[in-house]
Amino acid sequence: MKRAEDIIIRPYITERSSDDIAGGKYTFLVDPSSTKTEVRSAVEKLFNVRVLKVNTANYSGKMKRMGVHLGKQAKYKKAIVKIDTNPKPVVYLEKNGKEKAINKKYKTSIEEFGVGQ
Repeated sequence: MKRAEDIIIRPYITERSSDDIAGGKYTFLVDPSSTKTEVRSAVEKLFNVRVLKVNTANYSGKMKRMGVHLGKQAKYKKAIVKIDTNPKPVVYLEKNGKEKAINKKYKTSIEEFGVGQ
């Protein structure tokens, strides 16, 4: 079992990812062997938010050249996570038919991301 700190490597901050924050989408570099469900549980555990959707993309390393030397960049995996910006309480029925609501305290944004909203 991987720890959440091992799955999420760092935030991926570009101009496009900064614009997506207004819609509740955050971009992270993640462990290349991690799955979408592992990324979802890691983000929920680390940042105390409710994740609605996870999209991932694998990138292979490019060949780069510095003078006469040729080398390859490292491969990486990027995950775009959409969080619930308006979390509602969970409602269910008890044995006697009464409705019961559990209001979990989810955050509506990730302040630790490093970009001002």
